Amino acid sequence: MGNFDYDLFVIGAGSGGVRAARLSAGFGARVAIAEDRYMGGTCVNVGCVPKKLYVYAAEYGKGFHDAHGFGWEGTEPRFDWATLRDNKQTEISRLNSIYRNLLTDANAQIIDGQASIVDAHTVAVGHKHYTAEKILVATGGWPRIPDFEGREYAVSSNEIFDLESFPQRLVIVGGGYIAVEFAGVFNGLGAKTTQLYRGPLFLRGFDSDIRAHAAQEIRKSGVDLRFEVNVRSIAPDGEALRVTLTDGSQLQADAVLCATGREANLDGLGLKNVDVRLTRRGTIEVDEFFCTSEPTIFALGDVIGGIELTPVALAQGMAFARRNFGSLDQQVDYDFIPTAVFCQPTIGTVGFTEEEAQAKFGQIRLFKSRFRPMKHTLSGSNEQAFMKIIVDAATDRVVGVHMMGPDAGEILQGIAIAMRGGATKSLFDTTIGIHPTTAEELVTMREPWTKS
Repeated sequence: MGNFDYDLFVIGAGSGGVRAARLSAGFGARVAIAEDRYMGGTCVNVGCVPKKLYVYAAEYGKGFHDAHGFGWEGTEPRFDWATLRDNKQTEISRLNSIYRNLLTDANAQIIDGQASIVDAHTVAVGHKHYTAEKILVATGGWPRIPDFEGREYAVSSNEIFDLESFPQRLVIVGGGYIAVEFAGVFNGLGAKTTQLYRGPLFLRGFDSDIRAHAAQEIRKSGVDLRFEVNVRSIAPDGEALRVTLTDGSQLQADAVLCATGREANLDGLGLKNVDVRLTRRGTIEVDEFFCTSEPTIFALGDVIGGIELTPVALAQGMAFARRNFGSLDQQVDYDFIPTAVFCQPTIGTVGFTEEEAQAKFGQIRLFKSRFRPMKHTLSGSNEQAFMKIIVDAATDRVVGVHMMGPDAGEILQGIAIAMRGGATKSLFDTTIGIHPTTAEELVTMREPWTKS
């Protein structure tokens, strides 16, 4: 493959980069992978994994209160932030080692340090240069904090996991996955939590019914949820922070989390040295095979935008390796990708929103159900689950399923398989449910919803 040091040089050892490097090496390619921060990338270190561990922690507090109606009594347990934080770090260190071993076991060389592209076939790490037939950029995304007075006093999702002390009063700015999930986590752990979003309703891009139901349930849980307001400034106020909002009001906080979006992590990458075009959003522009405008340079994962989810980056890494080094012409299928928001209760969703389905299919049928989960008949909680099925009227195919309720992420994974297989509403209707479960509601909704 030419007189190069490597067949493939991967920049970034996150989900997509590690998968691409490991599989390419497995196909016999000579592979190097450079990482300057932590093995496993955002997901393992400051994303999905620690987030889910903290969600579990938050649910224990809720479970204690719910248990009273089932006969459990006793003094309320005390939460210790340092124990959670340090145990989380121990687990992540274990995962870092696993990722490193996965690469070395596949005979991929790990190079510790920040890599910068010198030209179409050369990468520099420190003072050393490496050549490769192909270069793959998989540097992911990075949190973006808006430009306002006192922005330096805010933290991002990178730092929130490891605060030195637990914030008894937390202000969260933003309305996407990250903001909603952390609002649930810290509210559940006992912090007085305020979430601000500049628009009229958060979770933009999700189905409108789910967005409205989520606002209702999250407010019920105790989060002070405020829409159409933003941060104007943050200033120290003794040992606390004074947060001034765009409506003129002020909040006292021990910490302010800005979860206001992420951008492609391109700093120090050296793209100016090569012909790699960017999109208007500042992500790397690629074709369907992850090739940039520079024929020897490729990119995948969050750095190219699109659907920024760990399993998508993994699928992209697999497709890249198979096509470039495994002689397998595989592309990623982006239809019916399921996803979850780990708020309380959880949101699970797959397929089109009502608005998208209306635009694409014209005639659609809707099935909706809102109910109190069986558990809460004794717990005393007024939490409600919500389910929605969207059907293409012409074919009877189920094209959207949206849920907020217990185990929504677990439930929607199986539903996604059925939908990718072309499941119709009649197939849902003739499937026998598992009783008593929340999930059985998905196969017992018979009457289409009509606007009253």
